Amino acid sequence: MSETQTSKTKRDLIVDALMELAAERRWEDISIHDVAVRAGISLSDFRDQFPSKGAALAAFSRYIDKIVLDGTSDDLAGEPAKDRLFDVLMRRLDAMAPQREALRAIVEWARRDPVSATALNSMALNSMRFMLEAADISSEGATGHVKLQGLVLAWTRILDVWLDDEDPALARTMAALDRELARGEKLVARVEDMNRLAAPLRTLARSFLTMARSREPGARRAHFDEETGPNTSEERRTHTL
Repeated sequence: MSETQTSKTKRDLIVDALMELAAERRWEDISIHDVAVRAGISLSDFRDQFPSKGAALAAFSRYIDKIVLDGTSDDLAGEPAKDRLFDVLMRRLDAMAPQREALRAIVEWARRDPVSATALNSMALNSMRFMLEAADISSEGATGHVKLQGLVLAWTRILDVWLDDEDPALARTMAALDRELARGEKLVARVEDMNRLAAPLRTLARSFLTMARSREPGARRAHFDEETGPNTSEERRTHTL
């Protein structure tokens, strides 16, 4: 992944080799041995760096994350959240562009293999969490979870458009990205409204729960002991005497 061959680590060589092979053949047809041979390293070296092809693919995803995060600035700090996220995700697509054919094969593999698609979803969740942070958008709490998973689903649809967008200006991709972010913005607004409406009900439910617990026999005994008498058996006998 580094700029010159001599400065590349074994991890870099493995990830490069994996993505080259992914652009040439089906993911299922790529063996760890194939990757090691293409990278010019031994199987032992591969094992020292990664436990599987999937782990090497996750390293590629983190590499793309790093490019985007390293390029993040405060230039759009005063812009709406949608515009900030649009910029972040377009920069992510730019970083991924050299590996478009490999990514096309990986997306097709995920469609054939639901179990692998689940693993890729987890990988995407990790990346999108940092993309939201790069756009200064919180991914914490219940609403944050909706934002995060919604963005992953939107990203999947955006990738489908991007992979077939031959326009150098990526007009179709940008239109799809704008559309998906607008849709996500409306969804998050509805979730936030529901949370605000439900907040008094949650407070009331907690109050009822606290009252119910205080009425339990064990709770009443504990309360009595704490407020009016000794706690231990020895102390109670002494108190009674």
